[in-house]
Amino acid sequence: MPDWIIIILKSITLIIILFTFTKLLGSKQISHMNIFDYITGIVLGGIVAVHTIDPNLNLLYGIIAMFIWFIVPFAVEWGSLKSKAFRNFTEGKSTVFIQDGKIMEDNLKKEGFTTDDLLEKLRDKDIFLTSDVEFALLEPNGAISVLPKRENRPLTAKDLGIKLAPTKEPQTVIMDGKVMHESLANLNLNLKWLETELAKLNVSIENVFMGQADNDGALYVDLYDDKIAVPEPTEKPLLLATMKKCQADLELFALSTENQTAKDMYEQNSKKLQVAIDKIETYLT
Repeated sequence: MPDWIIIILKSITLIIILFTFTKLLGSKQISHMNIFDYITGIVLGGIVAVHTIDPNLNLLYGIIAMFIWFIVPFAVEWGSLKSKAFRNFTEGKSTVFIQDGKIMEDNLKKEGFTTDDLLEKLRDKDIFLTSDVEFALLEPNGAISVLPKRENRPLTAKDLGIKLAPTKEPQTVIMDGKVMHESLANLNLNLKWLETELAKLNVSIENVFMGQADNDGALYVDLYDDKIAVPEPTEKPLLLATMKKCQADLELFALSTENQTAKDMYEQNSKKLQVAIDKIETYLT
């Protein structure tokens, strides 16, 4: 058999095996890696490369070597889940760099970080003054987590005492012109609702590249034709505007009538409607 055919067959075989082993090791292997993950990834890739380009090497030896480098990390991951001490040994522990606004110089030296390295990491977090940092630590994967001082953190709705409506994850209900029935079911919606919403926009499912719906039942679509503009959903603003108009009309009726009974009724219902508006306005804006 020609060498080039052997290389092709060995490459395909090793790629399939490497893909399988990587999937079994989990997504952690391809996300933020610790030292052990880093070494394992390099060695597995090296084994595949060597046995791919040299047709004279025994493929079985390569598979055995890959299996060993698969089973050892797999066992290490299992041991890490069972023991905190073992996990600290294999993955390392976080190191505090800044605590209570004070730089821990000894910890910087211990991890081989210079002041410039620390400042660079802080700039990556859009922080240019160490005095703005309350707490910072080096994670085992090399990233730095930073907690700014309270006065330097962005304001949140909780800080302002504003109550926000609960939200769920938006779902993609149309993808490449096809309906995603499971996503519709996750939002307690159905195909009839989707067809109705698309009819309001005057578009068909086949013309929609992607459609997403939120937990309020608002549909957002992107069409294949980029020249066609699709209006944003207006149901919630329209409902709020209608309620405010009704409340204003009740006040107007109360002012325009001379019948005291009717006036009291209009004023009472106007106040009730205003209370309802105050309660749900957050959900409709």
